[in-house]
Amino acid sequence: MQRHSFSRELRLLTPMHFKHVFSNPVRVGTPQLTILAKTNTLEHPRLGLAVSKKSVKLAVGRNRIKRLVRESFRLHQHKLPAVDIVVISKNGISDLDNKDLTKLLEKSWRRLTRRCE
Repeated sequence: MQRHSFSRELRLLTPMHFKHVFSNPVRVGTPQLTILAKTNTLEHPRLGLAVSKKSVKLAVGRNRIKRLVRESFRLHQHKLPAVDIVVISKNGISDLDNKDLTKLLEKSWRRLTRRCE
């Protein structure tokens, strides 16, 4: 049985982890978000988030987006290749409701998997 957790080992924690992803990544973009990915030496994917005040003004909105991205990643982590992923928000992401954002993330995970293989 697969474990669907989001433990510490599945997160990008240090600035060096983020810098590694920002150097020559694979990109998947939509008008509302950008996903950057780079292969890692581990056997599982890791996630980092960059949801700025510029794209989402209120903390409540930023927290909602981060919570939805984490949940989507948690459910799809077993289908993703061993990559480090950074999700960056853009203007307009706060206009999406939870259902639309979830669909957008599912589509983006599939595109990312195809591009990384």
